[in-house]
Parts: sequence; structure tokens; C-alpha cells
Amino acid sequence: MGNADYECPHPVAIPPTKPFFKALGSSLKETFFPDDPFRQFKNQSVSRKIVLGLQYFVPILEWAPRYTLEFLKADVIAGITIASLAVPQGISYANLANLPPILGLYSSFVPPLVYAMLGSSRDLAVGTVAVGSLLISSMLAKEVNPFENTKLYVQLALTATFFAGLFQASLGLLRLGFVVDFLSHATIVGFMSGAATVVCLQQLKGILGLVHFTHETDLMSVIHSVVSQSHEWRWESGVLGCCFVFFLMLTKYLSKKKKAFFWINAMAPLTSVILGSLLVFLTHAEQHGVQVIGHLKKGLNPSSITELAFGSPYLTTAVKTGIITGVIGLAEGVAVGRSFATLKNYHIDGNKEMIAFGMMNIAGSCTSCYLTAGPFSRTAVNFNAGCKTAVSNIVMATAVMFTLLFLTPLFHYTPLVVLSSIIIVAMLGLIDYEAAIHLWKIDKLDFLVCIGAYAGVVFASVEVGLVIAVTISVLRVLLFIARPRTIVLGRINNSMIYRSIDQYPDANNVPGVLILHIDSPIYFANANYLRERISRWIYDEEDRLKSCGQTSLHYVILDISSVGSIDTSGISMLEEMKKNVDIKGMKLALANPRSEVIKKLEKSKFIEAIGQEWIYLTVGEAVAACNFVMHTCKSNAGEMEQNRQDDNV
Repeated sequence: MGNADYECPHPVAIPPTKPFFKALGSSLKETFFPDDPFRQFKNQSVSRKIVLGLQYFVPILEWAPRYTLEFLKADVIAGITIASLAVPQGISYANLANLPPILGLYSSFVPPLVYAMLGSSRDLAVGTVAVGSLLISSMLAKEVNPFENTKLYVQLALTATFFAGLFQASLGLLRLGFVVDFLSHATIVGFMSGAATVVCLQQLKGILGLVHFTHETDLMSVIHSVVSQSHEWRWESGVLGCCFVFFLMLTKYLSKKKKAFFWINAMAPLTSVILGSLLVFLTHAEQHGVQVIGHLKKGLNPSSITELAFGSPYLTTAVKTGIITGVIGLAEGVAVGRSFATLKNYHIDGNKEMIAFGMMNIAGSCTSCYLTAGPFSRTAVNFNAGCKTAVSNIVMATAVMFTLLFLTPLFHYTPLVVLSSIIIVAMLGLIDYEAAIHLWKIDKLDFLVCIGAYAGVVFASVEVGLVIAVTISVLRVLLFIARPRTIVLGRINNSMIYRSIDQYPDANNVPGVLILHIDSPIYFANANYLRERISRWIYDEEDRLKSCGQTSLHYVILDISSVGSIDTSGISMLEEMKKNVDIKGMKLALANPRSEVIKKLEKSKFIEAIGQEWIYLTVGEAVAACNFVMHTCKSNAGEMEQNRQDDNV
């Protein structure tokens, strides 16, 4: 490259330094308020700000004025449809949690009303969930026997629900929703599939008509409990269970074949309850080993504020249960809400959802309700039924209220085997083997997280599976931070574009120049690794040039465009690299430093040490400058050699 072809590089600008508290405030705002919820309050009168504030925290005030009669018709149909699913599911999931069945109905009355006022999703249908019920059963039953000490067990379940709601609301109010993000997609797939498997195994108690059953949830304990009690198996219960499982699976298959038949699957659980109750009533099957629900008292939710066991010696267990079930409930509910919001092209606010979930569980714990969230099955029915707003939850709650006031005696003869069949069929849909296969094809490490969660839940316990999944996910994040990628760049033919040589084999190395791209922020956790890795790249490049007989290495260019931040350990690493490169007689150059990085390099005097002229806007400018210096040095060396020869002559 001749002198005429070289253009002076553009200087790298150093942004002005902000005052400390202003910079801190800006950083906190970006961390906790990325959606800038306060922008709507700008340039508004005081009265308008009050109205907007109320609408922000109570979303029903925002959309209720626009509510129409057409919306009401659609929501009434959807609400009645999901109520037909909510009643049998509520009773079934309460039974799964080892709680009195009436609590399942209570939990489908108050929480949906609270969510309708505070939630931001139009489609989410609120109610009890199988995984939360299983968690409550598995964690609390280790401390208190639900059959021998029912009152204390119920009190602990209500207390756990209170702390679940308190934790959820706190996350939303403090804008700490990113905590839930530690449950990755792979984690949720594995955990939900494992929990669904365990729930299905637990229902063998109802299918086989067993009276005594293990409180453990792992596979071996369940199998041992089933096999060791083979003499107590009731064939009547088993036949009835298989028939209802087949019926529910058939309706599910028919509804999938044609979406217009979604109501068949939605009505199937209630139909099963009615048919099972009639069958038991007419044949007196309860006298032949078929267990039934028994008496359900009439009336709306009684107050349970005085039942919260804040002074119990098992309070720690209740708090731990509440936090874990709260996180799982949030992860499932927010994920379900966002999925259906995407289908209708609208946005839901994750922090508002957390506040809504928290408030409905706090209110529920004070009105004899246990943990509620946004189950996928109920929400899917609500969506397919054509709901328009959260009023469908109000309609569902009204239908449940009518059931509590007048219809609870009709459930006296409902066989437990029918409830077990409903749970089994609902859980089979959560065992997502197709998602696991997809993870294997795309990302083996994600697949490992998924299988780790699944195996932990099935072979140990629900808590162990969750810990394994989160641990593997966190270790993966730490591994990416501690071992970032460094990539050798080459120039694409007939261009000034520099890309990875591994990705583009036709990219050419620049003679005498090693270009490295660092693909991560530089922190104390990876500074030593990067120093060693860059040094190895330099050694390898020197060996390659020697073996090819090419020009020796003169320049090392670090492309730090992806380095969003750097700490003092990272700056020390760069200072060491400069010294090592200088000792080898080379020059170190930096390309495209980010704003935060260049400010810290300037404050640490690193720019002064390396020289402003060795920091460039782009890799292309850095390479051009290096080539210019090498060309100039060669020209000067040639002139000196020519002068020496002339002097000799």
C-alpha cells in the first residue's frame, strides 16, 4: 500500500464523564426499568398522573371504559366453559395436594376475581395447578402427616400460599422479575415433564383404590408402595379408572383433530365427574372398594386469616414451600400468558403479572384458598372459547360461587378414581418429549439441563430436580463468563470486511498482523484466561508464520467491539498484554472500544500508555495503519540500504 492510498484513521471519541450519582441512577433505571413505565407520566397534569397511576396498578380501570356488549357475550361463553373445567380440576388438584377437596373450589372463586382487576393478560385463566399442588404435598407432608393432623397441614398450606404471594408481589414491586429468568426454557421443560411423570405415578393410588400410599414422590418409592400393596388392589376401581382415562384421551384426540371441537375436551372432565357420580350412586360401588369424595359443605370461602400458622414450629418449612411454589407458579403463569398474548399480538407486563399473582395468593390465603397460578390447560380452553378480556375469569368465579352455594352436595358420590383419571390425562400433555428431542438437535447442553431436571424430579424429589436444573443453568452462565470465546479474524476477498476464519475459510490472514475478536465483557472471572488464551494465539501465529516462511508477526489487533464492560482486573490484563507484546518487539492495537470501556481505559491511563494513535474505530482502519507503518519501515530500510551501497561505491 503506497502513501497516497493511506488515509488517517478517525479518532476514537471519549464520552464525557457523568457525575457518579447520575451514572448510578441511569444504570439502575436501565436494570430495573428497561420498559420505562414512567414515560406516560411526562408532561401530564397532577390529576391525569393520578388516573394513569391507578390504571397502571389496576389495569381493569384502563380497559373497562372500552368494554362492549360483544366482549361480554364472548367472555360469558368462555367463562362458563372454563368453569366446567375448573370445578373438577379444582377438586382433583386439591386431592393431589392432600387438602380437603372444597379448598380446590374455594381457590377458583376469590383468586380469579383479584386477577381480573390486577392482571394484564386477556387470556390467562386462573386456578390451581398440578405442579404447585404436588410441591405442597411433597414438601409439607415430610413434616406433617396430612391425614393424621389435617388441621395443622391445612394451616401450613395456607401459610405457604401467603408467603408465595408475598414473594411474588415483592418481585413485581421491586422490579426483580429477572430472578425468574434463571429458570430457562430447558429447565422448565425438564422440570414440568418430570413433575408430570411423578403426578401420574402418584395417581396409581386412586386408580388401584389403595388406602395407604407413600408420601415420597420419587419413582422407586412409588413403585415399592404399589407393588408391596398388591394384595389391596381393587379391580373395580382399576377398570373404572381405565375406562375414564380412555374416554378423556379420546375426547382430547377428537378436539385436536378439529379445533372447532375444543369444547368436547373442555367438557370431558365435568362429564366424567357426572357419569362417575351417577354410576357410583346407582350401583352403590362405594360399598365395593370404590372410594368417593364424601361430604362437601355448602357456602362461600370462610375467612382463614386466623389460620395462618405464623407461630408454628414448621414456619420455616412453610416459607421454603411458599418461595419455591411461588417461583414455579410465576414461571409457568408468565410463560403461559406471554405465549397466548403473542398469538393475539399484544403485550403483557411481567412485573404487573407478578404483582397480580402475589396479591391473588395473599388474598387467597386469607380466604381458605391454596396456591393458584395460570395453568396452561385452562388458559388454552379460555383462548379457544373466544375470550376477549379478563372478565371471563369473573364469569368463571361466578359459576364456581353458584356451585359452592347450591351444588356441592351433588359431588358426594364422585369417585376418587375419576379425579385421578382427570389428573393423569392432564399431566400427559405436560410430558413434552418433542421439546426434549428439539433441544438435543439444537443445543446438547440445554438438553443436559432438561434431562438433569427430569431425572432429579423423577428419581429424587421435586426440590432436588429444581436445584439440579437451576445449578446446571447457573454453571452454564458462569462457564460462558469465565471462558469467553476469542476468534481469529481474516479479511474477506475483495472487501474491507473482517470475519472469523473458522466461519469463512476463504477469509485471508493479514501478513504480519494477528487480529483477535473478544466475544465477552472482561471481568476478574475471565481476565487470566483471556491473557493466557491471547498469548497462546500469538505463539501459534508465530509458529505458523515460521513454518510457512512468511513475514514475522509485528502487530496484534484486539477487536473489542463486543466487550460491553471491563473492570480493573481486565485493565490489568490489557496492561500485561501490552508489556508482553512490547518485549516481543510487536505493537498492540485496539479496535472499536465501547463507551464504558474507553472511559475506564482513559481514567486508568492505559490510553496514555498505549498511545492514542493505536486505538481505532474499526478493524479495517487498524489494519490499514499497521500496513502503512510496515510499508514505511520497509521503504526507509530500502533507502538506507541503497545509501549504504552508494557510500561503499
